[in-house]
Amino acid sequence: MKIWIDADACPRVVKDIVFRASERLKVPVCLVANTDLSRAHTSLITSVRVKAGFDVADDYIAENAEACDLVITADIPLAARVVEKGGVALDPRGELYTEENVGERLSYRNLMAELRTDGLLVGGPAQLGLTDRNRFASALDRLLTKMVREHRSQ
Repeated sequence: MKIWIDADACPRVVKDIVFRASERLKVPVCLVANTDLSRAHTSLITSVRVKAGFDVADDYIAENAEACDLVITADIPLAARVVEKGGVALDPRGELYTEENVGERLSYRNLMAELRTDGLLVGGPAQLGLTDRNRFASALDRLLTKMVREHRSQ
């Protein structure tokens, strides 16, 4: 079991929450980005720097994450690939991507992108707030506790 972080756009506070959970539960974390990550690595926290390019980090995560892994990402197409593969994906606001909701979220994302392209909508999602951070921390704790219990009982 491993936690993968789509680290290019992941907020620092979310990474810190994951790092604390990783240390507490002894679950390895791998950050994947196309930039250098300024993080002191430990035996549990590693990083992979991929080449710059569209979806290169996403492709790396999708190809290397396993069904028993957790992926932290706001990228809905990546989440869809992870869920399709049998993995678990959680966004930085604490929303779990599932087989039941990822298709709808992908359609909504595509619609919003189209509206932005056509100039009918400006801006993106709201900045990550305290409520979002708390929701993420709670969701991560519940999810990891369950996943670790299941993984260790095998």
